Amino acid sequence: MNFRAVWAIYRYEMTRFFRTLMQSFISPVISTSLYFVVFGTAIGSRIQEVEGVSYGAFIVPGLIMLSVIMQSISNASFGIYFPKFIGTIYELLSAPINFLEIVIGYVGAAATKSLFIGLVILGTASLFVDLTIAHPFAMIAFLVLTCVSFALMGFIIGIWAGNFEQLQLVPLLIVTPLVFLGGSFYSISMLPDIWQTITLFNPVVYLISGFRWAFFDMADVPIGISLLAIAAFTGLCLAIVWLIFRTGWRIRA
Repeated sequence: MNFRAVWAIYRYEMTRFFRTLMQSFISPVISTSLYFVVFGTAIGSRIQEVEGVSYGAFIVPGLIMLSVIMQSISNASFGIYFPKFIGTIYELLSAPINFLEIVIGYVGAAATKSLFIGLVILGTASLFVDLTIAHPFAMIAFLVLTCVSFALMGFIIGIWAGNFEQLQLVPLLIVTPLVFLGGSFYSISMLPDIWQTITLFNPVVYLISGFRWAFFDMADVPIGISLLAIAAFTGLCLAIVWLIFRTGWRIRA
């Protein structure tokens, strides 16, 4: 393992992040505040509690997952697409480093940025509602796994994308609806039986359910299934990345 190469890629990506630190810090704070104003106040006035948890606290895990998933995809996809766009990807491919080191550098940086934003949102949410985290270590583990898995997905999107518009295509048209329909702001137990069954085909449900369990010791699906789902998703993304570098698809062309 060429740790110097991994560190060089990681440091470069993190430097780009710190150049816009205030925007990166202020944006999630404002977004979280607006979500609490709209969902916490408007809807919370009609839904006092969900399974014994105040509605304001109940939506916190969903808010964090929404931002972390989107930020992970965005950071990783732009991080690898930009070298493709300006042609410096060929310097990277000709350097004495393997694909695993490239992936660790870019995905690690994207996951770190998303983890930072997730913690900022958690801190902002604690200003609005009283939060008690039942399983803090499990919460951090779920957060890290989500950051890494969706950063891998973003890395794949960045390699696939042929232009800047395509970078936003999958997150906006596929991922965002899945997150909103995955129980971010409600429990799927509140849905009719037929819709509960349909919702279980949404993979994001398992991520949000597991993350919410870490906060409130309650989940829409068993925690073991949630862990299995995120492990399977991470493994699938790793397999796709390996296949991309193995074949050179969209990289050497």
